[in-house]
Amino acid sequence: MKKNSIKVICTLVTLIFFVIPTSAMIQQKKQMPVQMPLLDDFDPLVDNITVTVTVKEIRALKTIDLLSDPDFYVKVKINDAEFISDVWENMKYVEDPDFSVSSQVPKNDEFVNVSIELWDKNNNIDLLCDISADDGNFTQVRTADIVYSIAAGVWWGDDSLGDPSGLGRLNGCDDNSIYQQDRDCELWFDITQNDFDQDGFPYWLETEVYNTSPLVSNLGEDADDDGIPIEWEHFFGLTYYEWGHDEGYYMVYDPFGWENFTDIDEDVDALNNIEEYKTWQWGSDPYRQDIFLEIDQMQKEPGNNDTTVPVLSYEFLRDSHAKHNIFWHIDDGRLGGGEVVPYKAELQEYDLDQFYWKYFMHQNSNNWRRGVFHWGFIGYNVTQTVGFTFGSRIGGLFAVDCFYLPALFLKTQVKIIPLFSSLVRKTFNSEKQLAYIYAGVIMHETGHSLGINCPGVDCHDGKWPWEINYWRYGSYKSVMNYRYVYSALVDYSDGSRGKNDWDDWASIDLTNINPRPHW
Repeated sequence: MKKNSIKVICTLVTLIFFVIPTSAMIQQKKQMPVQMPLLDDFDPLVDNITVTVTVKEIRALKTIDLLSDPDFYVKVKINDAEFISDVWENMKYVEDPDFSVSSQVPKNDEFVNVSIELWDKNNNIDLLCDISADDGNFTQVRTADIVYSIAAGVWWGDDSLGDPSGLGRLNGCDDNSIYQQDRDCELWFDITQNDFDQDGFPYWLETEVYNTSPLVSNLGEDADDDGIPIEWEHFFGLTYYEWGHDEGYYMVYDPFGWENFTDIDEDVDALNNIEEYKTWQWGSDPYRQDIFLEIDQMQKEPGNNDTTVPVLSYEFLRDSHAKHNIFWHIDDGRLGGGEVVPYKAELQEYDLDQFYWKYFMHQNSNNWRRGVFHWGFIGYNVTQTVGFTFGSRIGGLFAVDCFYLPALFLKTQVKIIPLFSSLVRKTFNSEKQLAYIYAGVIMHETGHSLGINCPGVDCHDGKWPWEINYWRYGSYKSVMNYRYVYSALVDYSDGSRGKNDWDDWASIDLTNINPRPHW
């Protein structure tokens, strides 16, 4: 896609989101136009401009192959240059693809065309997987077509600032195929270019818009002293819109104008922009909802009982929420949190408050992770044999942000009725069954802290076929329903199944984690 001219508009805008944001609209507040003629060289400090596309992660959100995990490979085009990756065989989740391609582009052409395709290798016909919204012909509805600017270092098209899946993330479910077998996947990527000072800000952007030096790296600078450095405000604050006479670049956030980021939560996920910046290293996006969870676990009990949550449980949780563009980040030690709590034989409920203060808050009432991370503790039976949600009280503020899970009880659910349990969870593999159980219970308890509360939730007399509410709430297929919490469902209901079904996804309130004054 070529353009004949370039118009730069430095604008402060407001992002308007719906209750559960499925799109973001940017409305213009103030214009400060900067006109610029056509250039023969967008970066005179480098001999050649090279654009690089890096694939960071690939995940199948649906069944791709019936009898095995998919054999993924990626095709990337940068203008007319095509690159094809090796095949990642039998992998549903490719967490470190190690696939990055680069191509030299003209220095006088502002726009670069980039396309990304995800394929499943087969013996007969390779299948194109879906990583895009439904737009264009049959191929385009699955392929990501993107335009990258070498002038500003931003991109738009099938992935753009403020889209439902987040910048740098493609989601095949964005065409409303959440409950259809449409080979939906998600793919994380980045697009970059070389520049003299290696700070990621192209020459033209530095000299004509930011008025920074293209000879010196500006990474880490916070010129407006608002608590967020220039690289975050650039990545999430500059975009391009093809809106007729309004076509041009727009600033959502100005790196050189102070903004009260503690009071901005564009995606209504309880994280203000300061917290979005602090969690950026783990993939948070200020325009796409994120849930953070810290899991602390009690040390192994004498006799080899183990409280470790299967890693596969986390994958199930990520998949179920990713289809709805809510991204889960689980920290069991991998994100800098996650504690191992010393074993205690006689565990009481009041111990959990102490554990929260010591191992989650680290005895700091101003710990920024409170209100950002939910806290889950995995231990041995307290006064109850099942898990439960509870709140924390620190510094006069109350938050519904905690849950407890009893490892021994959950293990007994693996094969409580062996054949029936295996059929319900669609696997005879006991480790996979345990992963389903942990995932379902974590999602259930977190659902309480997200405000899901409708008939059918925690219905104790709906567990078995001989109980009346087993049939009454059968249409309510949600982990919040005890009938399904230990199954292979790992999902909330969408309210589409008629009588006695409710839309959990629409009622989620991520801000419920915010600490509030005691009542």
